[in-house]
Amino acid sequence: MEDGDKIPTWNSVTEPGPPINAKVQAGYDNAERNEPEGPTDSHVLSQVEPEEKGIIQKMGDTNDISDVGWTNLEHHREQLIAGLSNEDAFMLIRRFNKQVYNVKAVSKAPLQNLDLTRTDEDEFSPDKLRATIERFYTTVVVKLTSGVKHIARLRSWREPRRTAAFCAVYAIAWLLDLLLPTFFAGLILLIVYTPARAVMFPPAPIALVNKDTGGVQKPKAGMLGSKDSITGAPQSYKGEAAEREASNLVAGIASVAVGSAVGKHEQGVPDEAPLEDDVPDASEMVFQSADAQSKAHGHEPSEHHDKTRQPMKQSVMEGANMMMSIVTELTDTFEKFENALSPTPPFPIQTPRLRLAAALVPACILSLCTSVYVFHKVAGLGVGLGFFGDPLINRGLAILNEKYPHWQRLLKPQNSILKGIPTNAQLTLTLLRIGEKNASPLPPPPSSHPHDTARRASIKEEERTLAATDAEIDHAATPQAPQEPANSEDSSEAPRKKSLGSKIVGFFRGTTRTGVESKQAVDRARAVVGSHHAKNRIGVLHTKGAPPTPIGPTKFSARYKGHRGAVILDSTMTPPTLYFTTDVPESDDISPLDRKKGSVLFSMPISDIQEMKKLGGMGWKGKLVVGWAIGEKEVMDGILLGGKYPGQSYRLTAMKMRNELFNRLIAIDGQVWESF
Repeated sequence: MEDGDKIPTWNSVTEPGPPINAKVQAGYDNAERNEPEGPTDSHVLSQVEPEEKGIIQKMGDTNDISDVGWTNLEHHREQLIAGLSNEDAFMLIRRFNKQVYNVKAVSKAPLQNLDLTRTDEDEFSPDKLRATIERFYTTVVVKLTSGVKHIARLRSWREPRRTAAFCAVYAIAWLLDLLLPTFFAGLILLIVYTPARAVMFPPAPIALVNKDTGGVQKPKAGMLGSKDSITGAPQSYKGEAAEREASNLVAGIASVAVGSAVGKHEQGVPDEAPLEDDVPDASEMVFQSADAQSKAHGHEPSEHHDKTRQPMKQSVMEGANMMMSIVTELTDTFEKFENALSPTPPFPIQTPRLRLAAALVPACILSLCTSVYVFHKVAGLGVGLGFFGDPLINRGLAILNEKYPHWQRLLKPQNSILKGIPTNAQLTLTLLRIGEKNASPLPPPPSSHPHDTARRASIKEEERTLAATDAEIDHAATPQAPQEPANSEDSSEAPRKKSLGSKIVGFFRGTTRTGVESKQAVDRARAVVGSHHAKNRIGVLHTKGAPPTPIGPTKFSARYKGHRGAVILDSTMTPPTLYFTTDVPESDDISPLDRKKGSVLFSMPISDIQEMKKLGGMGWKGKLVVGWAIGEKEVMDGILLGGKYPGQSYRLTAMKMRNELFNRLIAIDGQVWESF
C-alpha cells in the first residue's frame, strides 16, 4: 500500500461516529454477569472488574490517559497488574515486540475464540524464520533442558530420599501391573495440585545442574547471573539471558540460516530503502562460494545451464516454510499448555487445569481395566490398519469431509481441549487491552544496564535443593576473579601499531561512513524538491542514547512525508482518533482544535484501522552497513497504517517508539486481529 495523498478535513473526523461495535459492547455489558459474549475472550476478559487490582487497574475507566511508568520509573516498583509480576509483564511485552509485526483485522472471531492467530496465508521470510527459532528456543528448548536436568538429578541418587520415593512407587506399580495408571495419576496430581510440583521436582537454577551427573557444575557463562537460562549468563531483567542465547543460536547456524542471521527482509523492507541495491546479498554468497569451488575443480557452473539450481532453491524455501509452520504450531501448543498449567489473570485459574485433568481421567480408568495383553493386541491392530488399510482410511476420510467439512480443525488442541487458553502473544494482547480499558497503557519495558553484566543472581533457600553444600553451590555460582596476564610489564606499554589489514578495514569503514552520510544529504536535498521516497528516508538515523521527544503514552515523535512532528492518540474524541501534527503540544492538552492551521497532516478514527505493519527504517543491508560503519548511530523504524477506505493509508517513519505506538493501537479498540 502507498501513502494516502488525500488528507481528510478535520470536521469530518470530529463528527460523532457510531459505537465501536455493537457485539463488542454487548460483550462488555455482559462481562459483569459472567456471560462471555463478544468477538473474543480477550476483549471480554479485559473488561471484567477484578477483585484484586494492580496500580493500572486502580486508575479506573476514564478518558484521561494516565502516565504509569512511561516517564516516571518509580511506578515500576509497584505491581502493574494483579497476579503478574512486573518482570514477567515486561518479558511478555519485550517478546511480543519481536514476534508480532504485521496484523490485519478480520470480520469474526476464530474458532478458538482468541484473536491474534496465525493466518494460513503466512508467507516465508528469513526474518520470520529467525523469530520463530528464537521463540522456539526461549519457550520450548529452555523448558525441555530443565526437564532433562530434573531427570538427571533423579537418576543420580544424589538426592537419595526423593529418588528412593520415586523408585519405591515405580517398583510397587510394576509389581502390581499398575505402571500406566500410576503414570496418569501422577500427571493428574501435578496438574490439579500445584504445590506437588515443587515437592516432586524442587526448583534449581538450570545452569548449575550437570545434565550427565545430576550434580553441581560451573555455569557455561562462568557465573550464575540468571536462573532461567542454559548458560547462566547475567541479565538486567528476567528472560534477557535466554533471549540473547536464542539470538546467538540463530547467528551461529550455518548456510541454511544465513539470511535469518543477518535479518534479511527484516520486518518490511521499503521499496526505496537506501543501500539495498549497492550492497551484495549475503545469502547469495553461499551459492557464489559453491560456484568458486566447482570452478577450482574444472567445472563451469552456470545458473542458466544448471536447471537444478532454481528448483532446489525453491524446494529448500518450501521446506523451510513447512518447518517454520510446524515449529510455530509446536511452540503455540507448548505455550498454551504452559499457560493452562500456570494460568495468568484475567484468564481462569482452575478451569484449564480441571479440563486437562478430566481428559486424563478416562485414560487412567481405561488403563486400570485393560491388561497388557489387550494393549499389545490393539497396538498390533493399529499398525496393520495403518499399513494395509489405505482404501478403508481414504473412504472414511471422504465421508468425514463430506458430512463434517471442518472436523480436522475441531480436532486441533487449540480448538478443543486448549480452547480459550492463550499463547504468550495472546496473553500480552489481553494485558495491553486491560491497560487501555483503565486508561493506563502498559509502559514499555525498561532498557538493560551495561553495569549489570557481572551481577550474580541470588539463590533462594528453597532453590538450594541440589545435592551439594552451600559452599559448593556458592563457589559454582560466583564469578572467578580475572587472571592477570603473565607479562604484566609488557601490558602496561603503549599499544602495538595497527596492522596493514586493520588499516585497510578502517579505510573502507571511513569511506562507507562518508558514503552513507552523503546519501542522507542527497535525500534531504531531494526531499526539498518533492521526492516522496526521499521524504520517507529523512531522519531514519538517530544518535544512540538520545531520547525522542515526545515519548508517549499519547504523543509519539515521528515523521510523515518527511515532516517532523508527533502522532497523537486522542481518546477524548468520539470515536477515539489518531492524527499527525507538526505543531507538537507541550502540555497534556492535545485537542486538535488548538493546533495551528494546516499543522494536522492526516487524521483517522482508530476504529477504521484494518491493517498495521511494522517497517524497517532501512533495508536489512542498509542496517548492516550502518551498524558496521557508523557505531554511534541507530536506525529508527516506521509503521504503515491501513484503513477501511481507498486512500486511507499512512506511513509514519523515524519512530523511536514505534513498538509502543503499535501496542497501543492494537489494543485500544475492538478489532479482531489476525497475525501474518
